Amino acid sequence: MAFEFLEPVNSELQEVIHSFSKQTLSNFVSFYEGDEQHFENTQIAVLCVKDSRNSVYKKKSEFYFDEIRTQLYAMYVGNWELNILDLGDIGKGDEVSDTAYVFKNILSQLYKKSILPIILGGSQDFTFYQYRAYDQINYMVNLTSVDHKFDLGNSDLPMHGQSYVGKMIIDEPYNLFNYCNLGYQTYLSPQEEIDLMEKLFFEALRLGELKHEFTRAEPILRDTDLLSIDIYCVKSSEIADSSHVNINGFSTFDLCKLARYAGMSDKLTSFGMYELQAMQKSESLIHLISQMLWYFMEGFSLRLNEKVEENNANFTKYNVPIQDEVLVFIKSEISERWWIKIPSENNNDHKPSLLACDKQDYLDAASSVMPDRWLKAKYKNNI
Repeated sequence: MAFEFLEPVNSELQEVIHSFSKQTLSNFVSFYEGDEQHFENTQIAVLCVKDSRNSVYKKKSEFYFDEIRTQLYAMYVGNWELNILDLGDIGKGDEVSDTAYVFKNILSQLYKKSILPIILGGSQDFTFYQYRAYDQINYMVNLTSVDHKFDLGNSDLPMHGQSYVGKMIIDEPYNLFNYCNLGYQTYLSPQEEIDLMEKLFFEALRLGELKHEFTRAEPILRDTDLLSIDIYCVKSSEIADSSHVNINGFSTFDLCKLARYAGMSDKLTSFGMYELQAMQKSESLIHLISQMLWYFMEGFSLRLNEKVEENNANFTKYNVPIQDEVLVFIKSEISERWWIKIPSENNNDHKPSLLACDKQDYLDAASSVMPDRWLKAKYKNNI
């Protein structure tokens, strides 16, 4: 098994963590020591990857996973409980392919056990293997990246941290149903990549659009299976790193909010945060990453696992005639979240029949404005 290649968290650090207050996350985490029984009742597994060879960024720090662990597990929890298993680290293999093999196989086993992995890593190309680990589950994957670039790259060249999405598009089996980018910056994005996103009916929200209406990210993340965050997208002034030049990135508050949205998503089954080595290690960065993970875990604890049913009293259906269509919106009376039905001529059970949306989509449709996300999803559902 691939688990035998893991480097467990050292016993000294485990002792420190277990000395924290019983009201902190330390009371809800156990550490993998090679025993299969560790997986029983586990909801979230923390996994760190010590390989950044395919990163396009200059390496500014050695990995500081243990510092993040110490900060994270010292945080107090709210009125919630989780069963967390810290798997430790995957060391750097002789080749990137060796690291990737172990990584993908571990994730595949976690997916089969319905355990959600939280990944801290080096280069973001490991998102590709995070995606490929779904191959044996047999359903179409929705990928969302929080990134200042699309990471489409040139698929004819060896894959790296800013070309993994292009590799996903051409690599068989074709399990990628949708790709959405949150936070791209136009002046960092070639026009041909913007055009390709449109041509493939993928989704993207510019950083400025997202900051203007931040809640637009919630339905996107509610429909996401796999989330990948490039930590380099954080705004320069938010981090004590004078060499970090992303002056118009996400605020720390924004990133924590996105992490919470993602945690609350009933659909999301895999969360990765990459390129940690591309930032200078600092107390502020360690606190940011730890707090993002805390907000993700809090969101996870608040999942409602709603099963949308038209004939259920907890859901209200709204039919909206528009152009030659009748759009069917469904609202949860419990969470006040919205969905819209996606028609499918092929009746493919592996493709989604509901699209998460918000109340504004319903109001726009009632004003004869066709939701763009619905049009894209309808087209892809009928391919």
